[in-house]
Amino acid sequence: MRRASRRALAAALTAIIALAAMSGCAPTSAPDRFSLAGGGVTGVYYAFGGELAEALSSRLGSVVTVDETNGSVDNLQRVADGRAVFGFAQSDAAADAVAGVGAFPAPLDVQAVARLYDEYVHVVVRSDSDIRRIADLAGRAVSLGAPGSGVNIVATRVLEAEGLAPMDVADEALGLTDSIAAFRAGEIEGFFWVGGVPTPGLAELFSEAPARLLPIEAETVESVNAEHGGAYRLAEFPIGAYGRTQATATMTVPNYLMVAEEAPDELVRAVLAVLFESRSAIAAEVPAAALLDRRQAIFTDPVDLHPGAVAYYSESRR
Repeated sequence: MRRASRRALAAALTAIIALAAMSGCAPTSAPDRFSLAGGGVTGVYYAFGGELAEALSSRLGSVVTVDETNGSVDNLQRVADGRAVFGFAQSDAAADAVAGVGAFPAPLDVQAVARLYDEYVHVVVRSDSDIRRIADLAGRAVSLGAPGSGVNIVATRVLEAEGLAPMDVADEALGLTDSIAAFRAGEIEGFFWVGGVPTPGLAELFSEAPARLLPIEAETVESVNAEHGGAYRLAEFPIGAYGRTQATATMTVPNYLMVAEEAPDELVRAVLAVLFESRSAIAAEVPAAALLDRRQAIFTDPVDLHPGAVAYYSESRR
């Protein structure tokens, strides 16, 4: 972001937020309104964002909303240019954003607030499909995620690890809601999704339609990590998730709550206080939130923690 743009963003945030003195980590006055960049309405980001927005609105006395977006890349751009104050993003997309690589032609002035939980890579196909492994997706109608999404980044990397390119599949480039609708209608044979377990829209799909998850094997995860800095981890979907009774290998990627570098420290500290104090209430509606851990939240490398977040975590250890 150019210096003039950074000054403009700083001025806009200061004018919008206008936080008064802090009492502990809760502000005595709060911004009139601000938004969180979420995701598709059937995904975990949107659900988590909605619950967090409700908690923030109640605790800060503000009108806090969650925006429907295309996901991580879109969210990072919204946070950087001030359309949203906070946003959810996969760690791989966030690392690309601060480095100015991949989907980001120039570095974005964004920082992390917290590592939230790990997201699972879902590759959904029909139960009766002859698609048994990732390589079988060649030539098939498959959604690799919406443009501007972290899903698209991961899907492309998984295909490349299997010797395929996005052009080797008939990519429909749909978000989760549209992918589910197209899958139900028989318009696509499968789709990628990256999200917490269970993802609300997928839980409903698996309960109503014949679908299964493709495995992502250890060799594929190793190949992706070899090219992309070890951001991913081999894992298995929990038994019972989506009504499943057998383990399925996959890979996971952490996700972060992000904010602009120029955001006031006081706001970041206040939002973190509400986030952790509301964790149990949020987790009652969004199970992935139960994985939020203050001890793990600081590990956002290679993305720097915002100074307000550093202050919050330092104070919380006292």
